[in-house]
Amino acid sequence: MILVRYFAGARAAAGCPEEKVTAPTLESVIATISQRHGERLTTVLAASSFLVDGLACHDPTVALPAGATIDVLPPFAGG
Repeated sequence: MILVRYFAGARAAAGCPEEKVTAPTLESVIATISQRHGERLTTVLAASSFLVDGLACHDPTVALPAGATIDVLPPFAGG
């Protein structure tokens, strides 16, 4: 089971702060949560960065470790 935590605009688009999914790769996680939550989250995910157990993940095809935590970080605005 993978824990997905949403931040900022991703949280608003998903409608929840976190959820659990079963998926072998980040690519699969993204597909699963996109299907669950629809177009609004899919758009946010396309611009987001992802942390796997606190480390930036740039290859969505890499196998996820069991019990991993994925943080979904959309672009932040500020000054």
